[in-house]
Amino acid sequence: MVQKIARVLNVLLMIALVCNIIILYLIPAIVLVYQDSSLLQGVQNYFAALLFPGEDDIVMAAYVAPAIIWLNGWFEMDTPHVVLALFLVFSGIQTAIILKQARRVLATILRGNPFSIENAVSLNRAAVCCFTIATAALIRVVFSVCHYHSVQPLASYNALFVPLFAMAGLLCLVMSALFRQAAELKAENDLTI
Repeated sequence: MVQKIARVLNVLLMIALVCNIIILYLIPAIVLVYQDSSLLQGVQNYFAALLFPGEDDIVMAAYVAPAIIWLNGWFEMDTPHVVLALFLVFSGIQTAIILKQARRVLATILRGNPFSIENAVSLNRAAVCCFTIATAALIRVVFSVCHYHSVQPLASYNALFVPLFAMAGLLCLVMSALFRQAAELKAENDLTI
């Protein structure tokens, strides 16, 4: 039963990782093109234009545009949108690392060796990524409070990311310690038998 669940989770993590990489590619373009509207509205408009182009739309340009924006579009954004794009790219990279580490843990479960030092190391890496996302979110919240001279950013998703990813990092550290201890006990038992 555990093997079946691990296989399903492995497929879902792969799908999430691929989606994460696609979104990472599109972040600067979405932030630049739709900096006058909300980010979610920008994502919706961008994908709608890609999936349902009009008669005069050039679809290939929409696929190539993010690459061009990655090269020089950063200079056309105002400071808050550069900070937003950098935060989203940085967090996306950290999230990709977390997903990769989760796939490594599932790989050991699929091999039938869940209690290994390899899992402890993977969970430790995931914890570091969680803490860096929490730190980046805190920096973005402080920047937004100072830039807008308002406490309104304290009610944003970035403010929620700080405790959420800090707790996820702590959970990963606890799990890492448990896996390390289980691996050491297993190695000790293997030597006594």
